[in-house]
Amino acid sequence: MRDYKKYEVWKKAHELNMFIYLTLLPKFPKSEQYDLMSQTKRASYSIPLNIVEGCGRNTEADFARFLDQALGSAHELEYCCLMCRDLSYIDEQLYQQTNTIINEVKAMLIGLIKTLRK
Repeated sequence: MRDYKKYEVWKKAHELNMFIYLTLLPKFPKSEQYDLMSQTKRASYSIPLNIVEGCGRNTEADFARFLDQALGSAHELEYCCLMCRDLSYIDEQLYQQTNTIINEVKAMLIGLIKTLRK
């Protein structure tokens, strides 16, 4: 068993999730509560949750599959944020700040997946 709290990628994904919850989601209009806001939330927390679940698996191949799921959620979150910007729910500066963190998480996930699949 792996301790997910020791993985830098989990720490960064958790930081991203907290950023989304505390900074981005409050910018959404009430009308998006059950639509784009809900999808953004799910994509955001799915990243660290998949890392956690993968850490509980026995093989590196299983762990890598859950990291793949986390990466897919990061891509989904990236698009949700693009939509938020284009719908003027967030400004360009917040979009760029969020996108930077997402890209850091994606790069870390890709690096770990590559290492596991060697």
